Amino acid sequence: MYSLIKSFLFLLSPENAHLFTTWFLRIVFRIPFIKPLVTSLYNLENPKLKKSLMGLEFPNPVGLAAGFDKNAKYLHEFQVFGFGFIEIGTLTPKAQPGNPKPRLFRIPADQALINRMGFNNHGVEIATEKLKRRPENLIIGGNIGKNKETPNNMAEQDYIRCFETLYPYVDYFVVNVSSPNTPGLRQLQDKEPLTNLLNNLQVLNREKKDQKPILLKIAPDLTDDQLDDILEIVSETGIDGIIATNTTISREGLSLPQDRIKKIGEGGLSGLPVQARSTDVIRYIRSKNKKMVVIGVGGIHDGKSALEKINAGADLIQIYTGFIFKGPSLIRDINRAILNNIDEG
Repeated sequence: MYSLIKSFLFLLSPENAHLFTTWFLRIVFRIPFIKPLVTSLYNLENPKLKKSLMGLEFPNPVGLAAGFDKNAKYLHEFQVFGFGFIEIGTLTPKAQPGNPKPRLFRIPADQALINRMGFNNHGVEIATEKLKRRPENLIIGGNIGKNKETPNNMAEQDYIRCFETLYPYVDYFVVNVSSPNTPGLRQLQDKEPLTNLLNNLQVLNREKKDQKPILLKIAPDLTDDQLDDILEIVSETGIDGIIATNTTISREGLSLPQDRIKKIGEGGLSGLPVQARSTDVIRYIRSKNKKMVVIGVGGIHDGKSALEKINAGADLIQIYTGFIFKGPSLIRDINRAILNNIDEG
């Protein structure tokens, strides 16, 4: 069924397709029998899929990555498809429109996307209003960043504001310093600014009655030496783990001609072309640290690619581009593959 729906959606621009899909889901799920029907089709519940991590109980290890529901508007709709957790954002203190359109491009031949969205969102205050009506029994992560006009030497205040505002409403936090679409943002991955940022967030976290897990989302373009620095920072600051990885600035592995790639321009590449690199990063992290939480994301498009991430060391996984190309059955298929792997092992 999704292949027919996708044929229509892919006639629209990527952003318009996303707007139409979320609008359609909101309308159709108001029909009384639709939610139970969709739940029966796509949800796979089994005690063996449950994961206890960071003080949280995940019903299954398959999450929706940040960027799909930036403003926490469609949590009730996406929960129906059987996600074990959903990450909202990236949120910034003030609303911002993001980069000029067009800024999102499909590459169907490679099951890939290039985006330069630029943290377009309605601002953290608007998101908290939505989160006050969040679904029950759904783990929600808050992915936080800085506004485009905020200079790096003041970026910490943006992260702190988002952290404090979201604190009562999300279950864990993700510090995003790895998007390639905000000028200068990746400089915050450097050792000194990143250590200061995470330390100061941890100071605030430890002052709370109930501390929330904090994870760091990293780029796939880091060298082994840079990854070693990241691991040292994670250990020093005591945050809970890493999300590996964000989109890549590389264009390696694309089947598009060079003139087409040049015409698309800048942006982060996601989907199949980043699959191998993100798995390599996970494997490297896990080889250096057996205890920290690792969430794997990048190029997951079926059960096999999900298991590759898990076997490399990921505790949980997230999907985004694969969800667009494969549809909601991907969640069920991944969970089924994980179950089969558990039973065979």
